[in-house]
Amino acid sequence: MSLTLVVANKGYSSWSFRAFILMRHFAIPFDEIAIALGEEQTRANILKYSPSARCPALIDGDLVIWDSLAILEYLAEIYPDIPVWPRARDARAIARALAAEMHSGFQPLRVHLPMNMRRAVKRRELTPEAAADVARIEAAWSDARQRFGAGGDFLFGGFSAADAMFAPVVNRLHIYDVPVGAATRAYMDAVMALPAYRNWQKDAVSETWRVAKYEEV
Repeated sequence: MSLTLVVANKGYSSWSFRAFILMRHFAIPFDEIAIALGEEQTRANILKYSPSARCPALIDGDLVIWDSLAILEYLAEIYPDIPVWPRARDARAIARALAAEMHSGFQPLRVHLPMNMRRAVKRRELTPEAAADVARIEAAWSDARQRFGAGGDFLFGGFSAADAMFAPVVNRLHIYDVPVGAATRAYMDAVMALPAYRNWQKDAVSETWRVAKYEEV
């Protein structure tokens, strides 16, 4: 099986990061195509691979999957021996619910605290809406850890697709120095210590592509 993952700038592309960190963590082999954001030809370049004109896209032969959550589900199907999702049914159901909530929600947080893997840590005051998102995220993480996370450092013990979906949030909370509880900080540190996280960050730092609106925050 030969997979190709199409990603956008590693400095900013939270959606691409989700697919990458899971595939790299579980040592799923893939080739990579990186496309710069913010350029005149960006849309045309992505459309060569993805019908949505967005990244990421996973290419498996003549099949293209163009959504981060759909990619994670596809990987779970083609690699059933890899614990992409928790094995226990109740944990798996909650993990999928959290992933879906992240996929469709937290818009104030996304807008107010955009991901930037190169940004120096500096406090940004939260809007009330973003603060409410942070509170919900902390509560969700705490609940998952208390109910299912006793076997490891991540939301459901071992690293899973739920952690991959929240990995960009870890970056956001860290670089904007968002005040969080000790348990949240410990979880963030565990995610940031992953070799797959560090690999993505190293590549982001070495990128020459820059988009002004993201670098100004």
